[in-house]
Amino acid sequence: MSPQPAYQVTSPVDGEVLESFPFATDEEVEKALADAVTGQTAWADRPIEDRATVLLAVADAFEKRAEELGTLVTKEMGKKVGSAVGEAQFAAAIFRYYGTEGPALLADVEIAAPGADRAMVQRRPIGVVLGVMPWNYPYYQVARFAAPNLLVGNTVLIKHAENCPWSSAAIADVLAGAGVPAAAYANLYATFDQVASLIADPRVQGVSVTGSERAGAAVAEQAGRSLKKAVLELGGSDPYIVLDSDDVAASARSAWRTRMSNMGQACNSNKRMIVDATLHDDFVATLVAEAEGLEPGNPLSLGAGEFAPVTSRAAADLLAAQVGDAVERGAILHAGGTIVDGPGSYFRPAVLTGITPEMRIYHEEVFGPVAVVYSVDGDEEAVRLANDTRFGLGGAVFSTDRSRAEAVAGRLDVGMTHVNTFSAEAADMPFGGTKSSGFGRELGALGVDEFTNKRLYYVAE
Repeated sequence: MSPQPAYQVTSPVDGEVLESFPFATDEEVEKALADAVTGQTAWADRPIEDRATVLLAVADAFEKRAEELGTLVTKEMGKKVGSAVGEAQFAAAIFRYYGTEGPALLADVEIAAPGADRAMVQRRPIGVVLGVMPWNYPYYQVARFAAPNLLVGNTVLIKHAENCPWSSAAIADVLAGAGVPAAAYANLYATFDQVASLIADPRVQGVSVTGSERAGAAVAEQAGRSLKKAVLELGGSDPYIVLDSDDVAASARSAWRTRMSNMGQACNSNKRMIVDATLHDDFVATLVAEAEGLEPGNPLSLGAGEFAPVTSRAAADLLAAQVGDAVERGAILHAGGTIVDGPGSYFRPAVLTGITPEMRIYHEEVFGPVAVVYSVDGDEEAVRLANDTRFGLGGAVFSTDRSRAEAVAGRLDVGMTHVNTFSAEAADMPFGGTKSSGFGRELGALGVDEFTNKRLYYVAE
């Protein structure tokens, strides 16, 4: 069952319930699915150039409404407004990429055939696909699922996070206004029981989920039972390895800015800072200087020296429990790590060292503004620690010696590895992980391939 009585917007600033929406009825879910099935053939029969043109119109609409859309997200989940506007613009870039490059990505590919025979691989739609979306990037996550699927000719059903009813409705409005048929994209305020029923329904051909390990495991089990294709983009505990630096303070400030982006609520955030022992103390001191003195602020008008709330009081409580467990077991809390008094969901940005395998934080994803720093002696220990996790989303390695950094980065057991940059996120860069971070890829050429029928077309002469 769903954890709250309805889809609702609860302000993370003061805990006020701003608006509630009832769950979809079974009849509403059935109508959306039936319409998606009926409309899929007509949508797929349109020339791919037509579908691409619609995607370009969606991109224009996201750009035009970015300020308005960003404000909605800020009120829903607390992201500072500048970042929320930037997210809407990133969604526009994703739709623009697939609208521009998509037809070439889906072109038939000739393969060798004997004699005068002809053979090719064609990418064709598979039908209706379901997306189960998270709250931390309400526009970006939907864009990277919906854009390639609409391009290929699939129709899309979306079950968004229950604290994002405003932004999920706004996405549907943007797409409809740009020319996406109502049958091709539907936003459903569905329950998890209804999601399970959709996955089991033979009219649904695939499901993608972005969320926790628990959510991913549940969806994967349901999809496997029904022989459905699934893509899972789950949690991460990404290593951020600093082997050396000619400016330790600058390196630490860059790591801090990365960790505080979206208040640390990103699956590929730098959740484990692994720093060479010769740099560790100065690195930590800089992080502490960044954390100290910060005060809670309104994410709609966040000033210097202020921090935004995390998405909910439950999220803040979990962070406090993780940090508290570490401190009880001997970790050193250098700054922050407590919930601000009051009805909101403000968690003071923290710096934590001395983490050992006996602590929850060593093994769990820390989804919030906590900089966890490890000290290592050399590259071998850095690699061992980086890979000592059940997660495998991304990782980054920094060094003034690029070949040294590349050697370490090449040994990381992750889906995305980076040298001297935190992340290469862009519409044309594939995103996804290994191990408990999930499977499948989104964005780029790999993203458009996930829910396609890669059909062999063979002609004998």
